[in-house]
Amino acid sequence: METIAFTWKNQIFSALDQRKLPHQEVWINCKNITDVHAAIKDMVVRGAPLIGITALYGLLISSIQNTQHDLSKLEKDVTFIKTARPTAVNLAYEADRYLAFFKQNLGINDDWDKTLQLAEKFIVDVIQKLDQDNLKMAQFAEKELATLYGDRKYKVVTLCNTGALACGPRGTAFGVIDYLSQKGKIEHVFAAETRPYLQGGRLTAYELKKAGIPYSVFVEGAMFHLFENNKIDAVFIGADRIVSNGDTANKIGSATLSLVAKHFNVPFYVVAPTSSFDISLNIGSEIEIEYRPEEEVTSCQGVKIAPDSSRAYNPSFDVTPHQQISAIFCENAMIKPVERVNVRNAVTGA
Repeated sequence: METIAFTWKNQIFSALDQRKLPHQEVWINCKNITDVHAAIKDMVVRGAPLIGITALYGLLISSIQNTQHDLSKLEKDVTFIKTARPTAVNLAYEADRYLAFFKQNLGINDDWDKTLQLAEKFIVDVIQKLDQDNLKMAQFAEKELATLYGDRKYKVVTLCNTGALACGPRGTAFGVIDYLSQKGKIEHVFAAETRPYLQGGRLTAYELKKAGIPYSVFVEGAMFHLFENNKIDAVFIGADRIVSNGDTANKIGSATLSLVAKHFNVPFYVVAPTSSFDISLNIGSEIEIEYRPEEEVTSCQGVKIAPDSSRAYNPSFDVTPHQQISAIFCENAMIKPVERVNVRNAVTGA
């Protein structure tokens, strides 16, 4: 299995080190569950769907190396991998799915090696379905924009990175943009720089350039000025966790972007697979927000930019209230308006 973000060969999961992009393409080989945990925690890989895929391969490696065929060891590794990052629900979702699949098929076959083969195919199927689902989301978005604006090109804004580097295959919010570009419907993309980790300036710009899509990088502090002067048509972001009322946790700055969009009456869209929904939670304040190292703010790419001993406040995510979201596109539906009953129906396929 191979994508822009990772490869799986000879029982080794190799991840493109996203900390080094766009100027260096360095690959990190993950040979055991500890390596995979570190790749997620240290942001070698990032983006909710890709974190989930990475966890799947980590657990496959764990299963392969489990020569004693000890199911309790696999269960411990599932618990371990889920500690890598707390906010993106895909991590726990995929880890739990893997364990359930493995247990079920081991019970049927009573053959560890046969179950390993089935588990590897299960992961490939997950990735292929994610790609198909991302295409469905893009098609929902295409129809929505055509209803609003007719047959013309659009200027859009996005935040963080939601392409193949975040998802493995096609991408969520970036997948919409790329799909619309292929249809000749994108005039220009404005990509938020996304401090402190610069996922927009480094990664989204990297993918936009590769795709040949016209773009500009902007700092989050320029949001108001950007909308005031550039006639933006829509905002597309991804999601790390969406709760049952539609409140959405995404990269820090998303909630602020939603307020600016609403001020200028610009539709604000979330694009995410149902694996990013957590309907066990009622409201966004119940989401655990990850706080990352202060050095990410006081330094940039390893170079100090703040005085020694400076403290920093570094939440990695914020929560956009559902009232600020024009629609959520998942593989099952366009959720509009964003209300509890519509969220639940879309997730359950009702």
